[in-house]
Amino acid sequence: MQSETPQPVADPEMPRTLAQRLLSRLLHFYFRFARGMTLGVRVVVLNERGEVFLVRHTYVPGWYLPGGGVEVGETAEEALERELSEEANLVATERPVLHGFFFNRRLSRRDHVAVYVLRRFRIERVKQPDREIAEAGFFPLDRLPEGTTQATRRRLAEIVSGQPLATEW
Repeated sequence: MQSETPQPVADPEMPRTLAQRLLSRLLHFYFRFARGMTLGVRVVVLNERGEVFLVRHTYVPGWYLPGGGVEVGETAEEALERELSEEANLVATERPVLHGFFFNRRLSRRDHVAVYVLRRFRIERVKQPDREIAEAGFFPLDRLPEGTTQATRRRLAEIVSGQPLATEW
């Protein structure tokens, strides 16, 4: 759901705050021992009007594709279903198509992201802000909100405009 009044959004490419850096280091320290590699999923949800679904989190600046980490014992598609439900209140009505697998060197030397494309889905209910998601909604591809991350823009260019597929996030 888009806000009536746009809120200023910090540049997602800008350096993170000390608290954000410390939290990130703590989590990656934990994951170093818990997992040899981290795997995340993101989904490009495109509707029939040529719009993409994006989310803005409460804990990091910018607009992102919905997604998150794959938990131990969970398939990538199960994680995708869970994240779609949690972050977007959407349910896939067809199997999502794998777009690509990307190395996220900016986050960690162990992080990889599987990106899927979903064109058929059902909206369970309009996503309301909560502790994780500050704002969410569909946006025209030619008018993405200010603060949409560069990685999100690159994935959309690959999928919609046929730009060459990158190997890194």
